[in-house]
Amino acid sequence: MMDIEALQKYCLSFPDTHEGMPFAGFFKNSRAILVFYVGKKMFCFFDIDRFDYCTLKCDPEKIEELSDQEGFERPFNLSWKHWINVELKGKISEEMIKDLVENSYKLVAASLPKKKLN
Repeated sequence: MMDIEALQKYCLSFPDTHEGMPFAGFFKNSRAILVFYVGKKMFCFFDIDRFDYCTLKCDPEKIEELSDQEGFERPFNLSWKHWINVELKGKISEEMIKDLVENSYKLVAASLPKKKLN
């Protein structure tokens, strides 16, 4: 089972990533939501007080496949077609969590404008 520090370190291991807590004051308990970005776009976030689920960007076909499996659910207040909640309390392997996080990162990174080379 992954702990907060391991997931945080993994999310920050990808190029051009950073973290923030942008939801403080938006809704009840939002001050504890840690968000990981590539560029200015989110690819993963979770509640550091609860650390029960992380929310990830996901390919719509993969969401369809995962949605019937135990340990996955629809996210709060995000598009159910592009985001999924992944349980962090042991039902899903650490390898699968890492794979889903990496795929989320890649989906978001691919949507960013390409950097100009000098």
